[in-house]
Parts: sequence; C-alpha cells; structure tokens
Amino acid sequence: MHLTFVKKDATGELCIENLNSLPDVIILDYQLDSILKSAMNGIETLDKIKAFNPDIPVVMLSSQDKIEVAIECMHHKAFDYVVKSETAFVRLQKIITTIFHYKKLEKELNWYMERM
Repeated sequence: MHLTFVKKDATGELCIENLNSLPDVIILDYQLDSILKSAMNGIETLDKIKAFNPDIPVVMLSSQDKIEVAIECMHHKAFDYVVKSETAFVRLQKIITTIFHYKKLEKELNWYMERM
C-alpha cells in the first residue's frame, strides 16, 4: 500500500512530480493554491493526475462545505469529497478501506476472467 498525501503547504506540482511512484490513493486538498497563488489549485492537480493515470483514486479534502464544490470535484473524477471536520479522519479511513476492497475485488475478477 502506498498513500500519497499532499500537505497544505505542498503544491500540486510536487504531487504531479511524485506520480511515477504510482500511489494507491491520493488525498488532495481542494485549495492547494491558498498559500502560493502561482501554484496549481486542487482541481488542476486532479485533472493532471487523471490524465497521467485515470485509475488512481483521488479523495478531495476541503474546508468548504458547499455542494457546488463537491459536485465540481466529482465532475473532475474525484473518487470522493471530504469536508474537514472532527469526523474527517474517520471518513477518510472508511473511504480508503472501500478503495482497497474495491481494488482487491477488481484483481480477483481479472484473475478469474483471464482463466476463462
């Protein structure tokens, strides 16, 4: 398992540079450009991740509790959207568990399909 976290003080550019390590999951802040205005924002970074490899699940994390922001993230192919709160960590754990369960099922299905 290889998780890639883009910290609040990191940039989308750094995330893109690390994609060659093929992370299993990326937790990406929606407002990556809030510290350094010239940096890519979360949506731009998400689009570049998906262009690199559409199968990498990206969970967007944000302090914005707006349905429009969540819809925008999902429209750009985020796996899920989590609002920063007291329960965000628990929600992230459940989402990551779901991702790995899904990946395991997908591998098993591919294994069976190759043998038919």
